[in-house]
Amino acid sequence: MNDAHLHLLVNHFPIIGTIFGLGILVAGIVLKNNVVKNVAYLLFVVAAVAAAVSMGTGEGAEEAVEEMPNIGKQIIHEHEEMAEKLALVLYVLGAVSLLGLYTNIKKHSKANMISYLAALIALVGVFLAKETGTSGGEIRHTEIRSGAAVQNNNEAGEEEHD
Repeated sequence: MNDAHLHLLVNHFPIIGTIFGLGILVAGIVLKNNVVKNVAYLLFVVAAVAAAVSMGTGEGAEEAVEEMPNIGKQIIHEHEEMAEKLALVLYVLGAVSLLGLYTNIKKHSKANMISYLAALIALVGVFLAKETGTSGGEIRHTEIRSGAAVQNNNEAGEEEHD
């Protein structure tokens, strides 16, 4: 198993974990249920750890695919830049989540404020996760790249005229 394989195994959890975590946290806030909030916090911590593993395997994954046909260094660079932003947000979210767990367990007066802060950070994380996932998918799935439909239509039109 190489870094590219490991990267593919772990890179989806920061995205899915952040999306599910945000939904669960919002439910916990609405229901005023600390157990539900704590589940979200744990998901965010696991997502942050998975982001660190994903970042650690990204270079090896890049080396495995950068010389393949139809894969340019620019598209990999764009994915890497977006992934770095997401990872930073998830590291902060993981730390805030640990604080949220602590304040919930200790029944601290700032626990609700921490949950709103975590929800706001998670919302930013979901946006960055979407962008990171899309840019990562575009590396090997050329059909989802911007302009792919236009390019495919142009190629189909050229074949008809031959």
